[in-house]
Amino acid sequence: MNDGARLDARNVKRSLSIAGHSTSISIEEPFWRALKALAAEENISLATLVARIDGERKEIGLSSALRLHVLRALQEKTAR
Repeated sequence: MNDGARLDARNVKRSLSIAGHSTSISIEEPFWRALKALAAEENISLATLVARIDGERKEIGLSSALRLHVLRALQEKTAR
């Protein structure tokens, strides 16, 4: 596999404000890009989308919940 085709697996740490408090989230760059695209599709900010996912998650960490949200959205799109 050439370097251009490799997935960027580096975690990127970002700070967001959720429910009035700052939090750091660390996930891989492709997931950040997908979350931004999903937020844009809904015409909402990335922070709003992350806050919604945060409010819906149960016993898993926020980073895992974000990854699962991206996966679920992809599965829904491919099922159509």
